[in-house]
Amino acid sequence: MPRMTFVEPGGKRREVEAPAGKTVLAIAEANDIDIEGACEGCMACATCHVIVEPAFYERMDPPTDAEEDMLDLAFDLMPTSRLGCQIVLTAELDGLVVSLPNDVRNLLDI
Repeated sequence: MPRMTFVEPGGKRREVEAPAGKTVLAIAEANDIDIEGACEGCMACATCHVIVEPAFYERMDPPTDAEEDMLDLAFDLMPTSRLGCQIVLTAELDGLVVSLPNDVRNLLDI
């Protein structure tokens, strides 16, 4: 089974088993990783924002215009930022490393 690593704010690394075909958000939730996902993965918020390690970012399809629009709402936006609900783990992404931002902006919680 593929594996991936979440880097929490502060630098703690958590390597988890990550079934191919699941999103990074679903993998995080299944492993009690502190990621919000307020819209439950329907790309209506930016609370599942993650920062992808550059080597893996290059292997991914580019974000869609809709994902880019949602990312504009995220804190700590970086050049390799993506929404966890839009990254589907594949064999090519085995070993994926993503960092969680220091904060999120939940526009659904107003």
